[in-house]
Amino acid sequence: MTPEIALVLAVLAVTVFLFVTEVLRVDVVAILVMLALGWLQLVTPQQAFSGLASNAVVSIIAVMILGYGVDHSGLMNRVIKPIMRFAGKSEPRLIGAVSGVVGGMSAFMQNVGAAALFLPAMLRIAKRTHIPASRLLMPMGFAAILGGTLSMVGSSPLIILNDLMQAGGQEKFGLFSVTPLGLILLGAGIAYFMIAGKFVLPAKTGVDSSETQQRELIDSWQLPTLIHELRVPPASALIGKTREEAGMETGYRLHLIALADEDEILYAPWRHAHFAAGQVLAVIGGQDDVERFSTEWGLDLHETVERFEALQNPMAAGYAELFVAPRSSLAGKSIRDIGFRRLYKVEPLLLLSGDDAVRGDFSDRPLHSGDTLVVHGRWSELKVLARDRDFVVATPVEAEDIDESKAWFAGLCFVGAIGLALSGATLSMALMSGALAMILLRVISIDDAYRSVDWRTVFLLAGLIPLGVAMEKTGAASYVAHQMMLVLSGGHTFLILLAIATLTTLFSLFMSNVAATVLLVPLVIELSALAGIDPRGAVLLVGVSASNSFILPTHQVNALLMGPGGYRNADYMRAGGGMTLLFLGIAVGYIYLFHV
Repeated sequence: MTPEIALVLAVLAVTVFLFVTEVLRVDVVAILVMLALGWLQLVTPQQAFSGLASNAVVSIIAVMILGYGVDHSGLMNRVIKPIMRFAGKSEPRLIGAVSGVVGGMSAFMQNVGAAALFLPAMLRIAKRTHIPASRLLMPMGFAAILGGTLSMVGSSPLIILNDLMQAGGQEKFGLFSVTPLGLILLGAGIAYFMIAGKFVLPAKTGVDSSETQQRELIDSWQLPTLIHELRVPPASALIGKTREEAGMETGYRLHLIALADEDEILYAPWRHAHFAAGQVLAVIGGQDDVERFSTEWGLDLHETVERFEALQNPMAAGYAELFVAPRSSLAGKSIRDIGFRRLYKVEPLLLLSGDDAVRGDFSDRPLHSGDTLVVHGRWSELKVLARDRDFVVATPVEAEDIDESKAWFAGLCFVGAIGLALSGATLSMALMSGALAMILLRVISIDDAYRSVDWRTVFLLAGLIPLGVAMEKTGAASYVAHQMMLVLSGGHTFLILLAIATLTTLFSLFMSNVAATVLLVPLVIELSALAGIDPRGAVLLVGVSASNSFILPTHQVNALLMGPGGYRNADYMRAGGGMTLLFLGIAVGYIYLFHV
């Protein structure tokens, strides 16, 4: 062992210690490693900072921009609906449905691309179902990684495996040679989280500041929250009446927040809107009150909200406090005078004026500077209202920044980028080209692109890449591999295969999985010849095990999800530890039974 190898192994040991103990944040640890390798002259200064311009880091930046663009276009909302319809609010069913789709996509596209595509959708699902994002993102990310084992083009190690086989004089693998093993791995991974997820996934609240403020607002003023859907049949006595004539606020304590007439939906319809047969009403109020209103006016009360499902989405609609601004032009005027509902398309629920808290119908009460209105409406309307000088909006406006007119452009850019990658173009070039296309086609602005990048993830990956370079350059990786092979050369076939899979897994945690594959395949072919093992099976095990990166957030997919999921290293060790053992057992067992 040379002094350089000893130094690299010492740096590796310290890195593992810092990751496990979490004394420092992961990105700080990565930057520390990057600089330490340079100062110790284990790599050149250019190599120390090479990670910032590496294919992996540029790819992760591009994929974040692409994911944001797809989300901004509203394209993934069309994917959410069937998933939500199938899985409802069941955490295991959501995990199973999303993981199956993402894993299947990863068979023919880069797993980080599949994860980035579904990341915004999963955050939306988490918010709608009130399931912590930390309990949904990790299973989705692991499924994306496992899906890369479904075909020989699903991950970079498997893609390069055939080139290495040819160089070693071995027969190439077919496109679906790995598929049976990949299906077992993906199925086992999904079942692992569906069954054991409640034990191994982080039990975080997943409630962000906006949700907390909404809950505080509802609790403080005892606001009605139940949304009901009512249909007006042809024989209803409500036909021809207005909301005031029906006494919705005064007699039933109900607020009409939307009205659907055929294909048209009116939000917070104004007081002169007349009810007609076939209309569907969305009202907020108590269950007893809405049942009494429905019975007395001959309406059909739906058990579930379908037509106005979007209003139940906290990312689409909610409550807000509005202060009448000093020197407001509306001071002295009533809600009726200013046509509040028609002008702003939000429903007033409560008026706070001096010491009075007025509920029900306060349409004729004059507003004064300093009065507070509590309203319900879509965030898109509240966002517009927040720019009105007559009001000060005290509640953070959680408007979904979506422009559905760009959905086709966003989809074309994403599919085009993946298509370029599949055609043989360098991944970073393909993905960054797609990201630039989104900017040029005005799907997103360049400022939005910059804001979409999680720099903690970027520096985590960039800082660890030089460690892999140092392990290769100094011969540390080759030294460890050779020492292990010498020990194993006379062992049992199963133990040899287990050692090969374990070594590949460890190398893939701290160096490029492609580099680990390139380094180990020639050694494994040589060891197989000495041990009398079919080299094709052993080499395939290396290619598959290079995807066994679950214990630390060093894989691109895990790094991408670390920030949005609020994960710590301990979370990956707990959930990823079980996944790693399951992966090793299945992969080694399958190769031992069918390829040796």
